[in-house]
Amino acid sequence: MDLARRLDFENVSPFSGIAQAETQSAVTPICFFLFAAVPDVSALGPISDAIRFCPKSHIRFSPLIYFAANPSVEAITACIAMGFDDVITMPFTTARVRERIERQLGRNLTFFETAGYFGPDRRDRVTAPKGAAETRLGGQFRRLEILRNPLSGITVISDDLHMLPS
Repeated sequence: MDLARRLDFENVSPFSGIAQAETQSAVTPICFFLFAAVPDVSALGPISDAIRFCPKSHIRFSPLIYFAANPSVEAITACIAMGFDDVITMPFTTARVRERIERQLGRNLTFFETAGYFGPDRRDRVTAPKGAAETRLGGQFRRLEILRNPLSGITVISDDLHMLPS
């Protein structure tokens, strides 16, 4: 919370539910959800689900950022599966964190929604080998493009539903 204050966040408060986040979003156009390291990252699942599956787009598309003290492949993979936008590892310097947070603002971001995932596009379009999840052997998915603006909030630029042959 001290780091968020040093980064000049207008209001810094602990998460106490979606209703509180919706109230805050009336004052602050974008609510950032910053998560300190926890012993078991999967414990954050109910909170990330509440945010990512909130019917209000200004909450649903809010940035989710996890601060990993001792990052492991398992913890990072779990954060990705929960729809986190970023996992920041130590050192948590103000300059480094500010740069990572600024990546979430002022540019078009692609989100995908499938039966088992809602969150940012995590595909490395150039270097990653195609894994089983990337083959998309059928089924329905949504591709959404959003823009997060610190003054006006979150805008959904496009929302396309796709049905691939099975």
